[in-house]
Amino acid sequence: MVAQDFEAVLRAKYPAKAHARRVVDILRRTVPDLAGVIYLEGRQTKLQEDNDSPEHFRQRRHFYYMTGCNLADCRYAYDIRSDRSTLFIPPVDADDVIWSGLPLSVDEALARYDVDEVKHTTDVGPTLAHLAGRATDATVFAMAGHVSDADALSPFGRSDLDALRRAVETARVVKDEFEVALIRKANHVSALAHEAVLRRAATASNERELDAVFLERCVAHGAKEMAYHPILAAGKAAATLHYVANDAPLDGKQNLLIDAGAEWKNYASDITRTFPLCGKFSKESRDIYDVVHKMQRDCIELIKADVRWDDIHLHAHRVAIAGLLALGVLRGDADEILAARTSAAFFPHGLGHYLGLDTHDVGGNPNPKDENVLFRYLRLRGTIPAGSVVTVEPGIYFCRFIIEPYLEDPVHAKFIDAAVLDRYWDVGGVRYVCPLRPPSSPAADLDSIEDNILVTETGYENLTTAVKEPAEMEAVASAARSA
Repeated sequence: MVAQDFEAVLRAKYPAKAHARRVVDILRRTVPDLAGVIYLEGRQTKLQEDNDSPEHFRQRRHFYYMTGCNLADCRYAYDIRSDRSTLFIPPVDADDVIWSGLPLSVDEALARYDVDEVKHTTDVGPTLAHLAGRATDATVFAMAGHVSDADALSPFGRSDLDALRRAVETARVVKDEFEVALIRKANHVSALAHEAVLRRAATASNERELDAVFLERCVAHGAKEMAYHPILAAGKAAATLHYVANDAPLDGKQNLLIDAGAEWKNYASDITRTFPLCGKFSKESRDIYDVVHKMQRDCIELIKADVRWDDIHLHAHRVAIAGLLALGVLRGDADEILAARTSAAFFPHGLGHYLGLDTHDVGGNPNPKDENVLFRYLRLRGTIPAGSVVTVEPGIYFCRFIIEPYLEDPVHAKFIDAAVLDRYWDVGGVRYVCPLRPPSSPAADLDSIEDNILVTETGYENLTTAVKEPAEMEAVASAARSA
Protein backbone atom coordinates (compact mmCIF):
# COMPACT_ATOMS: atom_id res chain seq x y z
CA MET A 1 0.00 0.00 0.00
CA VAL A 2 1.54 3.30 -1.06
CA ALA A 3 1.38 6.24 1.28
CA GLN A 4 -1.39 8.14 -0.51
CA ASP A 5 -3.77 5.16 -0.30
CA PHE A 6 -4.38 5.38 3.44
CA GLU A 7 -7.43 7.65 3.07
CA ALA A 8 -9.13 5.11 0.78
CA VAL A 9 -8.48 2.29 3.24
CA LEU A 10 -9.86 4.32 6.13
CA ARG A 11 -13.22 4.81 4.44
CA ALA A 12 -14.08 1.24 5.46
CA LYS A 13 -15.09 0.09 8.95
CA TYR A 14 -12.46 -0.70 11.54
CA PRO A 15 -12.04 -4.51 11.20
CA ALA A 16 -13.15 -5.48 14.70
CA LYS A 17 -14.63 -8.83 13.67
CA ALA A 18 -11.36 -9.93 12.08
CA HIS A 19 -9.56 -8.93 15.28
CA ALA A 20 -11.94 -11.03 17.37
CA ARG A 21 -11.28 -14.06 15.16
CA ARG A 22 -7.54 -13.50 15.41
CA VAL A 23 -7.74 -13.40 19.20
CA VAL A 24 -9.76 -16.63 19.20
CA ASP A 25 -7.17 -18.34 17.00
CA ILE A 26 -4.47 -17.36 19.49
CA LEU A 27 -6.56 -18.56 22.44
CA ARG A 28 -6.92 -21.96 20.74
CA ARG A 29 -3.16 -22.45 20.94
CA THR A 30 -3.48 -22.89 24.70
CA VAL A 31 -7.15 -23.91 24.93
CA PRO A 32 -7.66 -26.57 22.19
CA ASP A 33 -11.38 -27.23 22.92
CA LEU A 34 -12.16 -23.54 23.11
CA ALA A 35 -15.80 -22.69 23.80
CA GLY A 36 -17.61 -19.87 25.50
CA VAL A 37 -17.76 -16.11 25.40
CA ILE A 38 -15.29 -13.23 25.34
CA TYR A 39 -16.51 -10.37 27.53
CA LEU A 40 -14.96 -6.90 27.68
CA GLU A 41 -15.87 -3.61 29.27
CA GLY A 42 -14.88 -0.22 27.89
CA ARG A 43 -13.67 2.68 30.00
CA GLN A 44 -16.29 4.14 32.32
CA THR A 45 -17.12 7.81 32.63
CA LYS A 46 -15.44 9.12 35.75
CA LEU A 47 -15.77 12.53 37.35
CA GLN A 48 -12.78 14.48 38.51
CA GLU A 49 -12.20 14.58 42.25
CA ASP A 50 -14.16 17.43 43.90
CA ASN A 51 -15.51 18.41 40.49
CA ASP A 52 -18.61 17.61 38.44
CA SER A 53 -16.67 17.52 35.17
CA PRO A 54 -15.53 14.18 33.71
CA GLU A 55 -11.92 13.10 33.52
CA HIS A 56 -10.39 13.07 30.07
CA PHE A 57 -11.66 9.92 28.34
CA ARG A 58 -9.24 7.37 26.94
CA GLN A 59 -10.75 4.13 25.70
CA ARG A 60 -9.28 0.87 26.91
CA ARG A 61 -7.05 -0.23 24.08
CA HIS A 62 -8.01 -3.92 24.26
CA PHE A 63 -11.68 -2.94 24.06
CA TYR A 64 -11.07 -0.73 21.05
CA TYR A 65 -9.08 -3.45 19.31
CA MET A 66 -12.06 -5.82 19.55
CA THR A 67 -14.80 -3.27 18.79
CA GLY A 68 -13.49 -0.16 17.04
CA CYS A 69 -15.78 1.72 19.45
CA ASN A 70 -14.55 4.85 21.17
CA LEU A 71 -17.67 5.51 23.27
CA ALA A 72 -17.61 5.51 27.06
CA ASP A 73 -19.58 3.10 29.25
CA CYS A 74 -19.90 0.31 26.67
CA ARG A 75 -19.67 -3.49 26.89
CA TYR A 76 -18.88 -6.24 24.38
CA ALA A 77 -19.56 -9.96 24.08
CA TYR A 78 -18.30 -12.38 21.44
CA ASP A 79 -19.77 -15.89 21.23
CA ILE A 80 -16.93 -18.10 20.07
CA ARG A 81 -18.96 -20.97 18.60
CA SER A 82 -21.41 -18.85 16.61
CA ASP A 83 -18.82 -16.20 15.67
CA ARG A 84 -21.26 -13.45 16.63
CA SER A 85 -20.34 -10.21 18.37
CA THR A 86 -22.58 -7.90 20.37
CA LEU A 87 -21.81 -4.32 21.33
CA PHE A 88 -23.71 -2.86 24.28
CA ILE A 89 -24.09 0.92 24.33
CA PRO A 90 -25.61 3.12 27.07
CA PRO A 91 -29.37 3.73 26.81
CA VAL A 92 -30.76 7.23 26.42
CA ASP A 93 -30.63 9.23 29.64
CA ALA A 94 -33.39 11.79 29.29
CA ASP A 95 -31.88 14.05 31.95
CA ASP A 96 -28.57 14.17 30.06
CA VAL A 97 -29.97 14.92 26.59
CA ILE A 98 -30.40 18.62 27.32
CA TRP A 99 -26.70 18.88 28.20
CA SER A 100 -25.08 16.49 25.75
CA GLY A 101 -27.62 15.90 23.01
CA LEU A 102 -28.94 12.56 21.83
CA PRO A 103 -26.44 9.70 22.11
CA LEU A 104 -25.69 7.24 19.33
CA SER A 105 -28.71 5.05 18.59
CA VAL A 106 -28.65 1.26 18.23
CA ASP A 107 -29.13 1.50 14.47
CA GLU A 108 -26.43 4.16 14.11
CA ALA A 109 -23.99 2.08 16.12
CA LEU A 110 -24.70 -1.02 14.03
CA ALA A 111 -23.99 0.97 10.87
CA ARG A 112 -20.79 2.43 12.29
CA TYR A 113 -19.12 -0.54 13.97
CA ASP A 114 -18.06 -3.97 12.71
CA VAL A 115 -20.29 -6.03 15.04
CA ASP A 116 -23.23 -8.36 14.42
CA GLU A 117 -25.63 -6.85 16.92
CA VAL A 118 -26.01 -3.74 19.08
CA LYS A 119 -27.98 -3.66 22.34
CA HIS A 120 -28.19 -1.39 25.35
CA THR A 121 -26.06 -2.01 28.43
CA THR A 122 -29.23 -2.84 30.34
CA ASP A 123 -29.28 -6.05 28.28
CA VAL A 124 -25.81 -7.27 29.32
CA GLY A 125 -26.97 -9.56 32.12
CA PRO A 126 -29.78 -11.34 30.23
CA THR A 127 -27.63 -11.69 27.12
CA LEU A 128 -24.70 -13.26 28.97
CA ALA A 129 -27.07 -15.59 30.82
CA HIS A 130 -28.56 -16.69 27.50
CA LEU A 131 -25.12 -17.33 25.98
CA ALA A 132 -24.02 -19.27 29.06
CA GLY A 133 -27.11 -21.44 28.96
CA ARG A 134 -26.43 -22.62 25.42
CA ALA A 135 -23.51 -24.83 26.48
CA THR A 136 -22.70 -26.46 29.80
CA ASP A 137 -18.96 -26.29 29.05
CA ALA A 138 -18.95 -22.57 28.31
CA THR A 139 -16.14 -20.46 29.74
CA VAL A 140 -16.26 -16.68 29.94
CA PHE A 141 -12.95 -15.04 29.04
CA ALA A 142 -12.54 -11.59 30.58
CA MET A 143 -9.76 -9.41 31.99
CA ALA A 144 -8.90 -9.10 35.66
CA GLY A 145 -9.69 -5.61 36.93
CA HIS A 146 -11.93 -4.88 33.94
CA VAL A 147 -15.18 -6.42 35.21
CA SER A 148 -17.37 -3.99 37.14
CA ASP A 149 -20.10 -6.51 38.02
CA ALA A 150 -18.88 -10.00 38.86
CA ASP A 151 -22.51 -11.23 38.96
CA ALA A 152 -22.67 -10.78 35.19
CA LEU A 153 -20.20 -13.68 34.83
CA SER A 154 -21.87 -15.97 37.36
CA PRO A 155 -24.05 -17.87 34.82
CA PHE A 156 -20.92 -19.39 33.30
CA GLY A 157 -19.50 -22.63 34.62
CA ARG A 158 -15.95 -21.34 34.39
CA SER A 159 -14.23 -17.98 34.09
CA ASP A 160 -10.72 -17.23 32.85
CA LEU A 161 -9.37 -13.78 33.69
CA ASP A 162 -5.81 -14.29 32.40
CA ALA A 163 -5.72 -15.87 28.93
CA LEU A 164 -7.64 -13.14 27.09
CA ARG A 165 -5.21 -10.35 27.92
CA ARG A 166 -2.26 -12.42 26.73
CA ALA A 167 -4.09 -13.32 23.52
CA VAL A 168 -5.08 -9.73 22.71
CA GLU A 169 -1.56 -8.46 23.40
CA THR A 170 -0.15 -11.11 21.07
CA ALA A 171 -2.71 -10.28 18.39
CA ARG A 172 -1.96 -6.56 18.55
CA VAL A 173 1.69 -7.02 17.59
CA VAL A 174 0.89 -7.78 13.92
CA LYS A 175 -1.07 -5.00 12.24
CA ASP A 176 -3.54 -5.44 9.38
CA GLU A 177 -3.86 -3.05 6.45
CA PHE A 178 -6.41 -0.88 8.24
CA GLU A 179 -4.25 -0.47 11.33
CA VAL A 180 -1.24 0.43 9.21
CA ALA A 181 -3.37 3.03 7.42
CA LEU A 182 -4.29 4.56 10.79
CA ILE A 183 -0.61 4.80 11.72
CA ARG A 184 0.16 6.30 8.30
CA LYS A 185 -2.50 8.93 8.86
CA ALA A 186 -1.13 9.75 12.31
CA ASN A 187 2.35 10.08 10.80
CA HIS A 188 1.08 12.26 7.96
CA VAL A 189 -0.57 14.77 10.31
CA SER A 190 2.40 14.72 12.69
CA ALA A 191 4.85 15.37 9.83
CA LEU A 192 2.90 18.50 8.86
CA ALA A 193 3.09 19.66 12.48
CA HIS A 194 6.83 18.91 12.73
CA GLU A 195 7.50 21.03 9.63
CA ALA A 196 5.41 23.86 11.06
CA VAL A 197 7.57 23.82 14.21
CA LEU A 198 10.72 23.86 12.10
CA ARG A 199 9.45 26.96 10.26
CA ARG A 200 8.30 28.77 13.39
CA ALA A 201 11.51 28.12 15.32
CA ALA A 202 13.21 31.01 13.52
CA THR A 203 11.06 33.59 15.31
CA ALA A 204 9.91 31.82 18.48
CA SER A 205 11.31 32.91 21.83
CA ASN A 206 10.11 30.08 24.06
CA GLU A 207 9.56 26.32 23.87
CA ARG A 208 5.86 26.76 24.66
CA GLU A 209 5.32 28.68 21.40
CA LEU A 210 6.59 25.70 19.45
CA ASP A 211 4.52 23.34 21.58
CA ALA A 212 1.46 25.40 20.62
CA VAL A 213 2.40 25.29 16.93
CA PHE A 214 2.57 21.50 16.97
CA LEU A 215 -0.76 21.12 18.75
CA GLU A 216 -2.48 23.66 16.50
CA ARG A 217 -1.44 21.89 13.29
CA CYS A 218 -2.54 18.50 14.59
CA VAL A 219 -5.93 19.73 15.78
CA ALA A 220 -6.46 21.70 12.57
CA HIS A 221 -6.00 18.47 10.60
CA GLY A 222 -8.43 16.52 12.80
CA ALA A 223 -6.03 14.90 15.26
CA LYS A 224 -7.14 16.24 18.63
CA GLU A 225 -5.39 13.59 20.72
CA MET A 226 -1.64 13.29 21.17
CA ALA A 227 -0.05 9.85 21.41
CA TYR A 228 1.98 11.19 24.37
CA HIS A 229 2.86 14.52 25.92
CA PRO A 230 4.87 16.41 23.25
CA ILE A 231 8.50 17.14 24.10
CA LEU A 232 9.90 20.46 22.86
CA ALA A 233 13.34 20.65 24.46
CA ALA A 234 16.00 23.22 23.66
CA GLY A 235 19.63 22.87 24.70
CA LYS A 236 20.32 20.88 27.86
CA ALA A 237 16.63 20.11 28.42
CA ALA A 238 16.93 17.59 25.60
CA ALA A 239 18.99 15.36 27.87
CA THR A 240 15.83 14.56 29.85
CA LEU A 241 14.19 11.75 27.89
CA HIS A 242 10.64 12.54 28.95
CA TYR A 243 10.97 16.29 29.40
CA VAL A 244 7.48 17.81 29.67
CA ALA A 245 7.94 21.41 30.87
CA ASN A 246 8.09 22.92 27.35
CA ASP A 247 8.38 26.41 28.81
CA ALA A 248 12.05 27.42 28.68
CA PRO A 249 13.38 30.36 26.64
CA LEU A 250 15.23 29.57 23.42
CA ASP A 251 17.90 32.27 23.68
CA GLY A 252 21.34 30.78 24.16
CA LYS A 253 20.27 27.40 22.80
CA GLN A 254 21.63 25.93 19.59
CA ASN A 255 19.41 22.94 18.88
CA LEU A 256 15.82 21.95 19.52
CA LEU A 257 14.68 18.38 20.02
CA ILE A 258 11.04 17.74 19.21
CA ASP A 259 9.64 14.35 20.17
CA ALA A 260 5.94 14.54 19.33
CA GLY A 261 3.29 12.49 17.58
CA ALA A 262 -0.46 12.66 17.14
CA GLU A 263 -2.97 9.83 17.39
CA TRP A 264 -5.44 9.01 14.67
CA LYS A 265 -8.44 7.15 16.06
CA ASN A 266 -6.34 5.81 18.94
CA TYR A 267 -3.36 4.70 16.79
CA ALA A 268 -0.10 6.40 17.60
CA SER A 269 2.78 8.02 15.78
CA ASP A 270 6.09 8.62 17.55
CA ILE A 271 8.51 10.97 15.79
CA THR A 272 11.68 12.71 16.95
CA ARG A 273 13.72 15.32 15.15
CA THR A 274 16.66 17.49 16.20
CA PHE A 275 17.38 20.69 14.29
CA PRO A 276 19.38 23.92 14.68
CA LEU A 277 17.41 26.88 15.98
CA CYS A 278 19.61 29.21 13.95
CA GLY A 279 18.89 27.46 10.67
CA LYS A 280 22.37 25.94 10.35
CA PHE A 281 24.12 23.19 12.29
CA SER A 282 27.37 24.00 14.04
CA LYS A 283 30.29 21.79 13.02
CA GLU A 284 30.10 19.75 16.23
CA SER A 285 26.31 19.50 16.06
CA ARG A 286 26.47 18.31 12.46
CA ASP A 287 29.19 15.80 13.32
CA ILE A 288 27.01 14.24 16.00
CA TYR A 289 23.86 14.45 13.90
CA ASP A 290 25.61 12.54 11.13
CA VAL A 291 26.59 9.78 13.55
CA VAL A 292 23.00 9.44 14.81
CA HIS A 293 21.65 9.61 11.28
CA LYS A 294 23.96 6.75 10.27
CA MET A 295 22.94 4.76 13.35
CA GLN A 296 19.32 5.07 12.35
CA ARG A 297 19.84 4.52 8.62
CA ASP A 298 21.99 1.42 9.09
CA CYS A 299 19.62 -0.10 11.65
CA ILE A 300 16.57 0.48 9.45
CA GLU A 301 18.33 -1.31 6.60
CA LEU A 302 18.68 -4.40 8.80
CA ILE A 303 14.95 -4.65 9.45
CA LYS A 304 12.91 -7.52 8.00
CA ALA A 305 10.67 -10.26 9.33
CA ASP A 306 12.10 -12.52 12.05
CA VAL A 307 15.26 -10.49 12.65
CA ARG A 308 16.34 -10.32 16.31
CA TRP A 309 15.80 -6.80 17.62
CA ASP A 310 18.59 -7.31 20.16
CA ASP A 311 21.03 -7.71 17.25
CA ILE A 312 19.87 -4.49 15.58
CA HIS A 313 20.17 -2.62 18.86
CA LEU A 314 23.70 -3.96 19.32
CA HIS A 315 24.54 -2.80 15.78
CA ALA A 316 23.43 0.72 16.73
CA HIS A 317 26.04 0.69 19.50
CA ARG A 318 28.71 -0.48 17.05
CA VAL A 319 27.90 2.42 14.70
CA ALA A 320 27.89 4.87 17.60
CA ILE A 321 31.29 3.64 18.75
CA ALA A 322 32.75 3.91 15.23
CA GLY A 323 31.41 7.44 14.88
CA LEU A 324 32.67 8.63 18.24
CA LEU A 325 36.06 7.03 17.57
CA ALA A 326 36.28 8.92 14.29
CA LEU A 327 35.53 12.18 16.11
CA GLY A 328 38.06 11.41 18.83
CA VAL A 329 35.52 11.40 21.67
CA LEU A 330 36.28 7.71 22.15
CA ARG A 331 39.69 6.08 21.79
CA GLY A 332 40.99 2.54 21.77
CA ASP A 333 39.68 -0.67 20.24
CA ALA A 334 36.02 -0.71 19.13
CA ASP A 335 35.42 -4.29 20.29
CA GLU A 336 36.92 -3.57 23.70
CA ILE A 337 34.75 -0.45 24.06
CA LEU A 338 31.65 -2.47 23.23
CA ALA A 339 32.63 -5.25 25.61
CA ALA A 340 33.13 -2.71 28.41
CA ARG A 341 29.71 -1.19 27.58
CA THR A 342 31.27 2.29 27.57
CA SER A 343 29.01 3.35 24.69
CA ALA A 344 26.06 3.29 27.12
CA ALA A 345 27.40 6.59 28.48
CA PHE A 346 26.38 8.23 25.21
CA PHE A 347 23.48 5.99 24.14
CA PRO A 348 21.83 4.78 27.37
CA HIS A 349 18.35 3.80 26.17
CA GLY A 350 16.86 1.20 23.84
CA LEU A 351 16.78 1.53 20.06
CA GLY A 352 12.99 1.42 19.83
CA HIS A 353 9.72 -0.32 20.63
CA TYR A 354 6.50 -1.59 19.10
CA LEU A 355 3.99 1.07 18.01
CA GLY A 356 0.24 0.79 17.61
CA LEU A 357 -2.70 1.49 19.92
CA ASP A 358 -0.12 2.57 22.48
CA THR A 359 3.07 4.52 21.91
CA HIS A 360 5.02 1.84 23.76
CA ASP A 361 2.83 -0.91 22.40
CA VAL A 362 2.27 -4.32 23.94
CA GLY A 363 4.12 -7.53 23.09
CA GLY A 364 7.69 -6.29 23.41
CA ASN A 365 8.69 -8.56 26.32
CA PRO A 366 11.20 -6.16 27.92
CA ASN A 367 13.49 -7.28 30.73
CA PRO A 368 14.23 -4.29 33.01
CA LYS A 369 16.20 -6.60 35.32
CA ASP A 370 18.70 -7.55 32.61
CA GLU A 371 22.20 -7.26 34.07
CA ASN A 372 23.52 -6.18 30.67
CA VAL A 373 23.31 -2.38 30.67
CA LEU A 374 22.98 -2.28 26.89
CA PHE A 375 19.68 -4.18 27.00
CA ARG A 376 18.17 -3.20 30.35
CA TYR A 377 16.11 -0.36 28.91
CA LEU A 378 15.26 -2.07 25.62
CA ARG A 379 11.45 -2.19 25.39
CA LEU A 380 11.49 -4.76 22.59
CA ARG A 381 13.28 -8.09 22.79
CA GLY A 382 13.33 -11.12 20.51
CA THR A 383 12.37 -11.39 16.84
CA ILE A 384 10.09 -8.96 15.01
CA PRO A 385 7.32 -10.40 12.77
CA ALA A 386 6.10 -9.10 9.43
CA GLY A 387 3.24 -6.68 9.98
CA SER A 388 4.62 -5.24 13.20
CA VAL A 389 5.48 -1.55 13.43
CA VAL A 390 8.61 -0.52 15.32
CA THR A 391 10.24 2.77 16.14
CA VAL A 392 13.92 3.29 15.38
CA GLU A 393 15.19 6.06 17.63
CA PRO A 394 18.93 6.13 18.31
CA GLY A 395 20.48 9.09 20.07
CA ILE A 396 23.83 10.45 21.19
CA TYR A 397 23.83 12.31 24.50
CA PHE A 398 26.33 14.65 26.09
CA CYS A 399 24.92 14.72 29.59
CA ARG A 400 27.28 15.36 32.51
CA PHE A 401 25.05 13.44 34.92
CA ILE A 402 25.32 10.33 32.76
CA ILE A 403 28.89 10.61 31.48
CA GLU A 404 30.86 11.90 34.49
CA PRO A 405 30.54 8.61 36.44
CA TYR A 406 32.10 6.88 33.41
CA LEU A 407 34.97 9.40 33.46
CA GLU A 408 35.58 8.53 37.11
CA ASP A 409 35.62 4.78 36.44
CA PRO A 410 39.03 3.55 35.17
CA VAL A 411 37.35 0.73 33.23
CA HIS A 412 35.61 3.32 31.04
CA ALA A 413 37.77 6.42 31.41
CA LYS A 414 40.60 4.94 29.35
CA PHE A 415 38.24 4.82 26.35
CA ILE A 416 37.07 8.46 26.60
CA ASP A 417 39.19 11.43 25.57
CA ALA A 418 38.10 14.08 28.06
CA ALA A 419 39.83 16.89 26.15
CA VAL A 420 37.90 16.15 22.97
CA LEU A 421 34.71 15.58 24.94
CA ASP A 422 34.98 19.12 26.31
CA ARG A 423 34.22 20.46 22.84
CA TYR A 424 30.89 18.65 22.80
CA TRP A 425 29.33 19.48 26.15
CA ASP A 426 27.64 22.45 24.56
CA VAL A 427 27.94 21.01 21.04
CA GLY A 428 30.22 24.03 20.83
CA GLY A 429 33.79 24.78 19.91
CA VAL A 430 34.06 26.47 16.52
CA ARG A 431 30.40 26.82 15.63
CA TYR A 432 27.76 28.87 13.91
CA VAL A 433 26.06 31.10 16.49
CA CYS A 434 22.79 32.86 15.75
CA PRO A 435 22.99 36.52 16.80
CA LEU A 436 19.58 36.19 18.49
CA ARG A 437 20.69 33.11 20.41
CA PRO A 438 24.12 33.72 22.02
CA PRO A 439 25.92 30.64 23.34
CA SER A 440 24.85 29.38 26.72
CA SER A 441 27.13 27.98 29.39
CA PRO A 442 28.34 24.41 28.85
CA ALA A 443 25.46 21.98 29.23
CA ALA A 444 24.17 18.62 28.15
CA ASP A 445 22.83 18.24 24.64
CA LEU A 446 21.34 15.50 22.53
CA ASP A 447 20.88 14.52 18.95
CA SER A 448 18.06 12.08 18.31
CA ILE A 449 16.08 10.91 15.29
CA GLU A 450 13.04 8.63 15.35
CA ASP A 451 10.92 7.08 12.59
CA ASN A 452 8.09 4.55 12.53
CA ILE A 453 8.90 1.45 10.48
CA LEU A 454 6.58 -1.23 9.11
CA VAL A 455 8.28 -4.64 9.09
CA THR A 456 7.72 -6.67 5.91
CA GLU A 457 8.68 -10.21 4.91
CA THR A 458 11.69 -9.00 2.93
CA GLY A 459 12.48 -5.65 4.49
CA TYR A 460 10.68 -2.58 5.73
CA GLU A 461 8.68 0.51 4.86
CA ASN A 462 9.23 3.85 6.55
CA LEU A 463 5.85 5.33 7.50
CA THR A 464 7.33 8.64 8.69
CA THR A 465 7.51 11.51 6.22
CA ALA A 466 8.78 14.31 8.49
CA VAL A 467 11.88 16.09 7.20
CA LYS A 468 15.15 14.74 8.62
CA GLU A 469 17.91 15.19 6.00
CA PRO A 470 20.24 17.89 7.39
CA ALA A 471 20.37 19.94 4.19
CA GLU A 472 16.60 19.86 3.84
CA MET A 473 16.05 20.90 7.48
CA GLU A 474 18.53 23.75 7.10
CA ALA A 475 16.82 24.87 3.87
CA VAL A 476 13.37 24.93 5.50
CA ALA A 477 14.67 26.75 8.58
CA SER A 478 16.68 29.25 6.53
CA ALA A 479 13.72 29.97 4.26
CA ALA A 480 11.58 30.67 7.31
CA ARG A 481 14.19 33.06 8.69
CA SER A 482 14.38 35.04 5.49
CA ALA A 483 10.60 35.15 4.92
